[in-house]
Amino acid sequence: MTTAPGQPATIKVLSVTSECAPLVKTGGLADVAGALPAALAPLGVEMRTLLPGYPGVLAAIPKGKVVLEDADLFGGPARVIAAGAAGLDLLVLDAPHLFARDGGPYVDSAGRDWPDNPERFAALSWIGAQIAGGAMAGWRPDILHGHDWQAGLAPWYLRARHPAAGVGSVMTIHNIAFQGKAGVDRLAALRLAPGDMTQDGVEFWGDISALKAGLVAADRITTVSPTYAGELLTPDFGMGMDGLLRARSGVLSGILNGVDLAAWTPTYKTPAGKTRHKARLRREMGLPESDGPLCVVVSRLTHQKGLDLLIDALPRLIDRGGQLALLGSGEKDLEQAFLRAADHPQVAVRLGYDEGLARLLIEGGDAILVPSRFEPCGLTQMYGLRFGTLPLVAYTGGLVDTVIDATPAGLRARAATGMQFHPVTAEALSRALDRLCDLYARPDLWLSMQRNAMRHPVGWDQSAADYLALYRGLSRQD
Repeated sequence: MTTAPGQPATIKVLSVTSECAPLVKTGGLADVAGALPAALAPLGVEMRTLLPGYPGVLAAIPKGKVVLEDADLFGGPARVIAAGAAGLDLLVLDAPHLFARDGGPYVDSAGRDWPDNPERFAALSWIGAQIAGGAMAGWRPDILHGHDWQAGLAPWYLRARHPAAGVGSVMTIHNIAFQGKAGVDRLAALRLAPGDMTQDGVEFWGDISALKAGLVAADRITTVSPTYAGELLTPDFGMGMDGLLRARSGVLSGILNGVDLAAWTPTYKTPAGKTRHKARLRREMGLPESDGPLCVVVSRLTHQKGLDLLIDALPRLIDRGGQLALLGSGEKDLEQAFLRAADHPQVAVRLGYDEGLARLLIEGGDAILVPSRFEPCGLTQMYGLRFGTLPLVAYTGGLVDTVIDATPAGLRARAATGMQFHPVTAEALSRALDRLCDLYARPDLWLSMQRNAMRHPVGWDQSAADYLALYRGLSRQD
């Protein structure tokens, strides 16, 4: 840490991540990695983000300074380029043999995982540990903060290769379903030792798990909501790692994600301003006028997201005069099921992803549906709150922590901001859609909930303070 006279100490943090908005994004991890530096800067945290040099990332940093070189990084030469882009202080790992490819960060143009993903992200983790160990002249972090399995080996390499560095480490679980598994035959290729392949090491059901390595080695473990932190300690949600997390529960905490308020600020000040966006949305999606609620979905179409439950519950919404507008893509059977559902005039479906249309759905919808079977945090329900588009959510993870249910008590207290349902079944979702329609039929009550939602804090202020406290507890000086 560095300290100016009369000023609190600056904490230097190296954030190691496989994606970071707005440069590269496949999900909520990118939004969090992109928002944290700006949220923490006013609190005295100097965060630099280590990111793979995908083609799009390199194109965004035409100017930069080479600050580290490696002649043989998991099969080829590499260098680290320091640059600024999109308001971020970046360290970009330029390793063409690993990252100069068409397709996405993790899959090729046909949607297949890159076969060398374990090595690609081990390289990212290796460089993160090297920087934390002092390999980069002129800058060294107090804290190494890894995100998800792609950075899981960074705390492990830091502990194994740089034990005297005095750098604390944090591992954040954004979604424990993704564990970074590789066969034991890759142990040497990942620069791991035979002694690492133990129950107390990187071994996970006979394989190597990069995520487990991070959870074992990190000084602190966080996840993206308090409720999800508790869920991870159970067999139903821990995905086989619940025992490890129970053993390390003393260093596990849940810090709720926030949203970028500057990027997600409605053009209207009151719910009445949604009217023109709703009309535009209906025109865009080809939906007729209706007296019922216009429900929207912006989601990956997967089993985790509970969209199969919505297919089964959709007739209840339509029978009550409601409408559905959906944007998303994912599992082919769900895509086809929603296309078939769109034969009904009150249902409109757009496969794929379009940032502008996603925003219009949230601006123009009356309610946003998030029926996830598990949801570490979730951001779409927070976008809905911000825009007065009332969330209807499953009772799980961060959905519980962000939406105040319209129970009789919640309504009497004038605190309700949406609806929750449990258990996570099609029948329970159907009953929740009934309740949504009943509330929508009471305009004064619905308007009160919209106002509550738009006032509900969804920014980074509290969460940034929680991260600061975590970092302070780990920094060398403290």
